[in-house]
Amino acid sequence: MRLVSLLPSATEIVYSLGLGEDLVGVTFECDEPPAARTEKTVVVGGRDTRGMTPGEIDSYVRAQLAAGADLYTLHAQALADLRPDLILTQDLCRVCALPSGHVEDALGYLGCRADVLSLDPHTLDDVLDSILAVGRRTGVSERATRLVGDLRARLARVAAAVAGRRRPKVAVIEWVDPPFTAGHWIPDLVSAAGGRPVAARPGAPSVPTSWAAIAAAAPDVVVAAPCGYHLPDVIEQARAAVQALPGTPVWAIDADGIVVRPGPRLVDGVEAMAAIFHPDAVPAAPPGAVHQVTAPS
Repeated sequence: MRLVSLLPSATEIVYSLGLGEDLVGVTFECDEPPAARTEKTVVVGGRDTRGMTPGEIDSYVRAQLAAGADLYTLHAQALADLRPDLILTQDLCRVCALPSGHVEDALGYLGCRADVLSLDPHTLDDVLDSILAVGRRTGVSERATRLVGDLRARLARVAAAVAGRRRPKVAVIEWVDPPFTAGHWIPDLVSAAGGRPVAARPGAPSVPTSWAAIAAAAPDVVVAAPCGYHLPDVIEQARAAVQALPGTPVWAIDADGIVVRPGPRLVDGVEAMAAIFHPDAVPAAPPGAVHQVTAPS
């Protein structure tokens, strides 16, 4: 089966199911594993936002959406030339990836016949179900069932380790300028890690908020997880939370790696968060996963 993934989380799912050799096309953001972007055909491009501040990126996204413009460019002919059997895409977030309707329209125009599977998880359980869905559509249901079973077993071990302990109030910040609440599956990660999510919208999209509103929720700990960034950049951006919420412990986490992409590594995110909330009950997070941020001198 020839597979094309139009979102990074789907690429991770494909590789986790042992289907890397079947993957022929990806997006410019599919960087895990690194071979995905270097060895496969890139069929979706987008603006390189490196060098832009979070505020500048937010303004750019708002302007594009207000104008009805796309944030991503589908290289439709390149996609058709790959002759895919199955395309993995989404309708969850226009900021995260191309909507499935754009893909289907392009395929129809080009006369390309391929199945399209839209992965649109809103909760952590939905994410695990999406792995099973990919397994079914690609003929590896048993692999998918084993993988999800292993992930659920890890979640159960965390739950057992933090059971009966005080649950700190946790605010996860998905963007810093302006600050955004954490939505969709991220509050589930907090709960699974033994925390109590505040200033959050479980199962719903993230939305802009204010530092005052976050402060009013009185979090015991703040976790900075701006979408699209790995730990070194998150550490720098988390200083905005340190300044806005003095006296509240602020941690940075590898957002793009283990928090915001709805794939198997979300369980790594739960384990890393548990290490923040309950360091005496669970193993320490691996290097590169989390970092406690201090106020600038």
